[in-house]
Amino acid sequence: MIELKNISMLFNPGTVNENLAVSNINLKVREGDFITVIGSNGAGKSTLFNLIAGTISPTGGSIHFNGQDISREPEYKRARHIGRIFQNPLLGTASNMTLEDNMMITYRKGFKWLKRSLNKKMREYFRSQLTQLNMGLEDRMKENLSMFSGGQRQALTLLMMVLSKPDLILLDEHTAALDPKNAEVVLDLTRKFIAEYKLTSLMITHNMN
Repeated sequence: MIELKNISMLFNPGTVNENLAVSNINLKVREGDFITVIGSNGAGKSTLFNLIAGTISPTGGSIHFNGQDISREPEYKRARHIGRIFQNPLLGTASNMTLEDNMMITYRKGFKWLKRSLNKKMREYFRSQLTQLNMGLEDRMKENLSMFSGGQRQALTLLMMVLSKPDLILLDEHTAALDPKNAEVVLDLTRKFIAEYKLTSLMITHNMN
């Protein structure tokens, strides 16, 4: 699947602000793995995810995906295979669009023919998928997501990510911005989806529990 070989990331080299955020990391992720990355704030966890996602390029080492060196491949190309959910629940969905339109974008992976494609059969499919969340969102498909709570939106982002079927999912402290109750709900859904759909995932957390 994906392999990191002696990956390092040095910011601002040769300056007073020089910072070695990641040093000689080796990691091999196989299909079906669910790996938790634990560390305190500032330990380089998000930098590691930025390197895997292609947000930044390593200053040392290489990254290989299915045998190909993708160390310099741009983020938009890696996004075809690598999905990412961030801390902020507002980042994974479009606030000014309805729930069903958000799901349609994920399903079609773009805006082309969006309205034309939304038919009865597709809405029934979305409703059936939304019932997995146990939040009653299947009855709110025509509401804009600006009306939804952070926990509901993060759960929806997770479901949309699962339906888009990426090869690898990066969970970047995706429950950190939620209250304890919603955080536990989203984490339970994460475990459920990863087990049921046999997903490959890396999850960042600073919670040892």
